[in-house]
Amino acid sequence: MPSSPDKRINSLKKQYGLIGYPLSHSFSRKYFSEKFEREHIIDCEYTLFEINKIELVEEVFQKENLQGFNVTIPYKHEIMKYMDDFDHSAKKVGAVNVVKINSSGKRIGFNSDYYGFRASLEKWLPNEKKFRALILGAGGAAKAVIEVLNDLSIPFLIISRNKNKGDFTYLELKSDPEILMSHELIINTTPLGMSPKIDEKPEIDYGLLTADFYLYDLIYNPPTTKFMAEGQKWGAKTKNGMEMLELQAEKSWEIWNS
Repeated sequence: MPSSPDKRINSLKKQYGLIGYPLSHSFSRKYFSEKFEREHIIDCEYTLFEINKIELVEEVFQKENLQGFNVTIPYKHEIMKYMDDFDHSAKKVGAVNVVKINSSGKRIGFNSDYYGFRASLEKWLPNEKKFRALILGAGGAAKAVIEVLNDLSIPFLIISRNKNKGDFTYLELKSDPEILMSHELIINTTPLGMSPKIDEKPEIDYGLLTADFYLYDLIYNPPTTKFMAEGQKWGAKTKNGMEMLELQAEKSWEIWNS
């Protein structure tokens, strides 16, 4: 029995998606589904590929008509060993959040987080103020932040649970209040506070914050994380990662279609 017209159209759709674990918090499918509808793109589909170990990405690569996918926590670094080549953006950052499958089947890694974070941060921070920054976390998401701060000449320190991965541990940060007080831009790159675990937050001394502080959380779900809410109590300006998500998503689309 021949396939129905709907099924034939479906099988011809270009496939895109997102790998990571967990993905219950992700807005990416909603974002791209709305984009496809708004822009009358009928030949594309965006799917969430929740994989609990990176080796399962090989099953994703077998999807018919796969054009590429985004990569989120915790695989932005681990995915690199599955690439055939890298764009300069991924080489610069040392992490991949966009994979493109080119016409010959080659897997190429890109990084659109750099673009999204930089554009969002530059729009938000006041031009007249000089900042020093604390980066909370030293994982794949922090890599793009590090490159952006380097390129914007914003000095920074990395705070990590593991002393070997950062400049200070959270315990050391708490024992020396001057470190936090002299760094008025604080960027959370950890998943602490991300849905569904919305009561978590990085362990910093929020009582030291003032209206001079700017807290940027890469998390976008929930819209106001515990990290942001604690900062707001003390008058700090806060921003979530939704604008960054949207900017990097559009950059991903540009990469897949270039």
